[in-house]
Amino acid sequence: MAAKGHVLIVGASGVIGTAAIDLFGRSQDWSVTGLSRRPPVVAPAAHHSHLPVDLGDPSGCLAALQQLSPVTHLVYAAVREKPGLVAGWRDADLIAENGRMFKNVLDALVARHPLQHVIVLQGTKAYGGHHHPVRIPAREDRPRDDHANFYWLHEDHAREQAGIHGFAVTIFRPQVLVGTAAGVAMNPVLAIGAYSALCHALGRPFAYPGAADALFEATDATLLARAFRWAFDMPAASGETFNITNGDVFVPAHSWQDLGAALGHPPTDATERRLVEFFARADAIAAWRKLAQAHGLRCDHLPTFLGESHHYVDLLFGPRLAARPVPMLVSTIKLRRAGFSDCLDSQQSLVSALATMADLKLLPPGPPPPPAAPA
Repeated sequence: MAAKGHVLIVGASGVIGTAAIDLFGRSQDWSVTGLSRRPPVVAPAAHHSHLPVDLGDPSGCLAALQQLSPVTHLVYAAVREKPGLVAGWRDADLIAENGRMFKNVLDALVARHPLQHVIVLQGTKAYGGHHHPVRIPAREDRPRDDHANFYWLHEDHAREQAGIHGFAVTIFRPQVLVGTAAGVAMNPVLAIGAYSALCHALGRPFAYPGAADALFEATDATLLARAFRWAFDMPAASGETFNITNGDVFVPAHSWQDLGAALGHPPTDATERRLVEFFARADAIAAWRKLAQAHGLRCDHLPTFLGESHHYVDLLFGPRLAARPVPMLVSTIKLRRAGFSDCLDSQQSLVSALATMADLKLLPPGPPPPPAAPA
């Protein structure tokens, strides 16, 4: 069977990029290349080639892309964040840097490759929720929120080049992403998985690490990758912006006991103040190193494994988001009406991602299931 095309996934080692590599790499219909400084950690069945590139280096991007066979489809999922995350979301220099990274890739591609479709990732910060209250549910047809954001740099340059070169552009805005990539800025699975493993190792209760009943929506990165594949095959997706979520809502404090049970922890009423403080403890760092050695994990340095994801979980579970009078929820009706109606259960999504990370030797294996009750 002839391939549908050659898809280039930029930010291949991130939460979105890893899921896209896994989905497209398992299909005989696609030739797949990942672009990132680190190779993605995926199952052997996800066939792909990888090029290590610093996206901030325009000459390096151009040299790397000159090596490739003709690229027809692009998923741009790269982002550079600051330590601690939140301060960088308003940082003019970081916004400009992210804009240049995208331009370095796209300009090199359109000069030498027959692009047919470009997917650009945004997020709900597009609605300005980190600056001011937002009318809920957030909808894609609202006027662009007037604040500095690299999303607008990406979108404007993509649409400008599409007008010149004739390729399609689709923008996706996922909510909180759940995936299997390690060492990244915003993957709650990392922090929750490491916290669970360390609670087992240190004999500590799997205490809820939050101060409030925060409610949010999640998007499994595998679901998002399916939406990319759908958009590539759907002419009606061209030029459109879509919110995307799993299709349900998630209150971690209400689901914590169920999650703990799935991970082999007894119920507890204890609470943990902040994961950032927990992971900074000397005993936690040492215990992770021992776990990594005992189970042959890929990373034995806890801060490297976590990236900035523990800061992200503290933000999600902490009082800042819970204090909002109305949770940040988005409408996904536009995407459903366009024809993509896939959905996932967010609790099961999180458990599945943890299991996949254990299979990939990123997390220790979970405890064995309890014995079945006698008949």
